[in-house]
Amino acid sequence: MARQVTYTFKGETKTIAFSYAKHHDLYEAVAEAEGIDLTKFLAMEQQIAMTSRKGAKAEKDYRKVEFARFGFSNIHFVRDEEPEA
Repeated sequence: MARQVTYTFKGETKTIAFSYAKHHDLYEAVAEAEGIDLTKFLAMEQQIAMTSRKGAKAEKDYRKVEFARFGFSNIHFVRDEEPEA
């Protein structure tokens, strides 16, 4: 079964196909769908991972804040029982 990701970008809710063969995570998939270059974001995320004592929590917090700044919200996988938008 194909996975789908739903997200809201600048007030508009969208659903896209997702594959782990193409993207590392759902955040990379939605950024690509909207044409956002994540080069600087990924470099900073890597630095946070190497230097933070909080580890994964610091990375998640950074990701959440930066994607909100890009204009994204409500990024999640679509469940079978969830109606498509």
